[in-house]
Amino acid sequence: MRTDAWAQWGAAASAQVTLESLLSVVGAGSLELHVAPGGLGAPVTGVTVLDPLEPGVRPGQLLLAVGVDARSAHAVDVLRRAGEEGATGVVFGPGTAGPPAPALRRAAEEAGTAVLFRTSWCTWDQVLGVLRAGLAAAGLPPDLTTQAVPLGDLNGLADAVAALVGGAVTIEDMDSRVLAYSSTDTEEDVDELRRLTILGRRVPSWRVTAMREAGFFRALWGQGDVLYRPAGGADPERLVGAVRAGGEVLGSVWVAAIAGRSLAPNAAEALRAATRAAAPHLLHHRTRGADTRLVEEAARAVLDGRGSAEVLAERAALPENGAGAVLAVHAEGTDRDDDEVSRLHGLLALHCSAHGRRAVVVRAGEAVLVVLGALDRDRERAGTQVTELGTSLAGQVAAGLGATVRVGLGDVVAGLADLPASRRSAELALAALRTAAGPRVVARTEDVAETVGLMRVVEALREVPLPQGTPVERLAAFDAAHSGSCLLRTLRAYLDHFGDVPAASRALCVHPNSLRYRLRRITEVSGLDLGSSDARLLAQLQLRLRDGDEGGTPD
Repeated sequence: MRTDAWAQWGAAASAQVTLESLLSVVGAGSLELHVAPGGLGAPVTGVTVLDPLEPGVRPGQLLLAVGVDARSAHAVDVLRRAGEEGATGVVFGPGTAGPPAPALRRAAEEAGTAVLFRTSWCTWDQVLGVLRAGLAAAGLPPDLTTQAVPLGDLNGLADAVAALVGGAVTIEDMDSRVLAYSSTDTEEDVDELRRLTILGRRVPSWRVTAMREAGFFRALWGQGDVLYRPAGGADPERLVGAVRAGGEVLGSVWVAAIAGRSLAPNAAEALRAATRAAAPHLLHHRTRGADTRLVEEAARAVLDGRGSAEVLAERAALPENGAGAVLAVHAEGTDRDDDEVSRLHGLLALHCSAHGRRAVVVRAGEAVLVVLGALDRDRERAGTQVTELGTSLAGQVAAGLGATVRVGLGDVVAGLADLPASRRSAELALAALRTAAGPRVVARTEDVAETVGLMRVVEALREVPLPQGTPVERLAAFDAAHSGSCLLRTLRAYLDHFGDVPAASRALCVHPNSLRYRLRRITEVSGLDLGSSDARLLAQLQLRLRDGDEGGTPD
């Protein structure tokens, strides 16, 4: 990427925000203007949500009349009261049965207060975020807009910025790792680079290398303004701005056009405001990152049954007595790769955050444990939340890693102190999934009860002495003495397919006649009577025991 393809924008300047300038920034996607008797030049100083217990509003503000039917007498009362207190306008929800009552328009004209309506496809949360971000983009001082989303909610900030600029947003740290991304675009809207960046939780290494060699990062970190690159081929137009605090660079906010559409005309100004608003969030993220180890240590101690639920609740901001659960997650190929386990850990944390779940992710040997808190008080609904999250994680993380990901769902428990029990059920379900090695990748213990039961039977038999010279032992000795012999594997496939020769031969990728020959050899070498149900049962149990002893899973 060449840096001369990026052009520096002039600094945004706007001394006062008016209703006209705000609506020009926000656009028609979020709000529809019904009437503005005070004119579009009326100043806007902020936005607030109607509180029935404290209905006051400061002069110049937009009042969001959440829960008020615009066709009701109550709406007229709210509008008149807002006008008396100097509000610039009142925003009502989308109409459900025709136009608003004439009385509302008369009240607006008498009060000199504008009436606006939220569009049906935009939620109140989105409207609030868009308006606050819009105020920043239109020129309101940044310190009045940093409350657009709760401190540290980078995903909420990304969503608000995305709605404002008309594009897809990612927030990244100095190492091009994704801290948050907007959820306002659909799968088909996402360009390939953004998809790879989100799934991999960081900008692809080849892209970072190209930008570094082209001097792009020097330009981004050094110029202090938004950079722009026009669309080219399959690559959409993009904007990027550095996030700074006290002269220190904290990260960057990226915007990409989606679905072939252009970014909003004021997207650069909006992004400038967003980078200022993002500074406290990234500072909070950096500070919280220093505490991550303490949070994980507290979670690990509780999961091991030796820690304090109260300490975990305080460090992780989770309710001590709220419903919780544990997920046990494993990705194929990560058993001996520490980097891949770290990547799995990071992807799980990122996607839990994207789903709005406060989670603590802890490594535990070959698996990674996800501690969930603040679940629904209703046990059945909490179980549904756990299932939906586990299913989503299995698919999204598998796509990011390019490997099969299995998730064991732990039982929902009443509080953090009971998390060890949820961990045990999650790890047992995961072990059953890995043992079965079938198409199912997400399960509770009851979903894989047969495999769990067999695992427990096999575990109980480990200390039971068996007579010497069983058929399975003879086959194992024969395979060991003859290179290339696979009689044990053949027997396992035959038994697992209930003696179905065509099915077993397909599993082994051999001709049925070759399998029949091997079965004759198994009988000759070991003396195993395949017609005896007792002999078959003992052989299957011994094969299962050997799987555990060798640390493997069945073929």
